[in-house]
Amino acid sequence: MPLSYDPEFTEVFAPMALAMAGATPPAVGDVPARRAMWEPIIGASSAAQPIPADVTTGEHHATADDGTRIPLRWYTKSDAEPGPAVLFFHGGGYIFGHIDLFDGPVSRYVSASGVPMLSVEYRRAPEHPFPTPLEDAYTALCWLHGHADELGVDPGRIAVMGDSAGGGLAAALSILARERGGPAIARQILLMPMLDDRTTTPDPHIEPFLLWSYDDSRTAWPALLGEAAGGPDVPATAAPARLDDATGLPPAYIEVGQLDAFRDEDLAYATKLSRAGVPVEFHLHSGVPHEFDSIAFTSAVARRAVADRVRVLKSL
Repeated sequence: MPLSYDPEFTEVFAPMALAMAGATPPAVGDVPARRAMWEPIIGASSAAQPIPADVTTGEHHATADDGTRIPLRWYTKSDAEPGPAVLFFHGGGYIFGHIDLFDGPVSRYVSASGVPMLSVEYRRAPEHPFPTPLEDAYTALCWLHGHADELGVDPGRIAVMGDSAGGGLAAALSILARERGGPAIARQILLMPMLDDRTTTPDPHIEPFLLWSYDDSRTAWPALLGEAAGGPDVPATAAPARLDDATGLPPAYIEVGQLDAFRDEDLAYATKLSRAGVPVEFHLHSGVPHEFDSIAFTSAVARRAVADRVRVLKSL
């Protein structure tokens, strides 16, 4: 039986698929065109569901080593008890997206779980290539640990979380924090993470179903890594799939759709962590592509995925 979209996803996705079929995809290397195309779609998806009324936000900033102010947005539920917190990194292939576009998802996670989140406006490639986004993430992690008392956060229960490139950044930050001896990360929650700069050869079985395409990857990784992308000298803190030794990394929750270009690298990363003795929960969602949950949020597969994420957040 050949691969196919989940029927519920197909029904919701049909108008978007029709519009995409009549559009010319951006050329490889065209970052501005991808920003112009995807950011309105992300914003519309974020706003398609109500923003919970029981979540409040506060604006903060951390200062990077080069003096840049990194905007941070703190989301809390009105009746939250002191305890865990999550450092959240948005998706966008390292080349597009910003925290305003993710207000909806982050607020809904906080409302459903009761766990506060700090969303990070890390700098984007190609204007700010590696290691700048990762160093921004590390700066935010240090800031959250440094302000844990005033925010009512247990520093031993801080997790990192992200989707797509944000998931890759959360994984890379977990590696960097291990290398630098802290600050501590209690868990890494990786949603369809972007982990391997070498994933550029199409899988013909899934290519017809992709939303994030191989051409998108051929654009994003060189934007982040320059000429090093795909070569022998890329460190694991840039592309976590390059990791040789996963010993001592935080427990991981990893999920990906079966029709996602990141499927194989995510499965391989879950295996690599498991073989190093790292506790891993892995989910492969049948019949859905990248960012399926934001497109078809009423589908059963999306509801299951979100319920699992909330369960993991509640367990922190």
